Amino acid sequence: MKKVVLIPSYEPDDKLIKLVKNLSKEDLDVIVVDDGSGNKYKDIFKEVEKYNKVISYKDNKGKGYALKTGFKYIKDKYKKDYVVVTMDSDGQHTIKDAKKLCDYCIENKDTLVLGKRIRSKKTPLRSRFGNWITKVIYGLTTGVYVYDTQTGLRAFSDNLMDFIINISGDRFEYEMNQLLEAAKNKIKIKELEIETIYIDNNKGTHFKAIKDSYLVYKDLIKFSASSFLSFIIDYLCYILFILIFSNIIISNILARIISASVNYTLNRNIVFNNKNKIYKTLSQYILLALAIIILNTLLLNLIVTNLTISPLLAKIIVEIIMFIISYLIQKKYIFKNN
Repeated sequence: MKKVVLIPSYEPDDKLIKLVKNLSKEDLDVIVVDDGSGNKYKDIFKEVEKYNKVISYKDNKGKGYALKTGFKYIKDKYKKDYVVVTMDSDGQHTIKDAKKLCDYCIENKDTLVLGKRIRSKKTPLRSRFGNWITKVIYGLTTGVYVYDTQTGLRAFSDNLMDFIINISGDRFEYEMNQLLEAAKNKIKIKELEIETIYIDNNKGTHFKAIKDSYLVYKDLIKFSASSFLSFIIDYLCYILFILIFSNIIISNILARIISASVNYTLNRNIVFNNKNKIYKTLSQYILLALAIIILNTLLLNLIVTNLTISPLLAKIIVEIIMFIISYLIQKKYIFKNN
């Protein structure tokens, strides 16, 4: 099978030239996508073009867009019997590791293969923290464990090309969406350990901490905001009904009914932007809400009865547990757009 290296590149330096020179000595086809770097970097790409194919366009559109542009070119050119490995242009991936991922894909054509960097004290703090939080969120959302969710060294065979091209996202969120969609579609993910290289403490990255983090985590951020607002409404109503009825069960049920109505409206229209028919999502949400109310009430009563915890503190503990359960069910089942 043909081994094809795809390198998305934005405002590169001479490390890209060195990388493609070394790649040209191997049994690999190389394609570089210039993600709108501009005239300032024209000479670098001219030098790169001496060794391999360069695809360019005028405006910067993001890493996801660059990758999909390259994938479409590869699909049209090679048709079948090939594997693709993506590498970053800054020299942080070795050719040896890229070939290792390709070799694994040849034997496992329906697997998405990831290069796994082992974190250590030498790993930049923001890289360690970013990958840790992404790993936790990904695990909670999908139930799948991936050690290195942010690796740019990835490989797959032509069997998965259509699936990979049709994944949404034009910037850094695209690579996270790959993992989310792979888990959702029961596509096997395999991690192979690779050499860990960080150049100048990874300061050359084009990842914009606030903007790109929002793109990666936007569903969870919006869901958290919606849940927090609903929790405030629920908690205030719970306190009010405790004062009125002096009954934990009645107070909790009434508070949940009010907050659930608010939460459904926010989640359907803002968080998940769901376009399915309202009767379908509403009926499913009501069933979930009823199950959450029952589980919430039983768990709350169990904690208050058996532990020396006040009803107000117990309410907070239970709500955290319900938050995780509710997010997973709503995202994967209720508000999944057809």
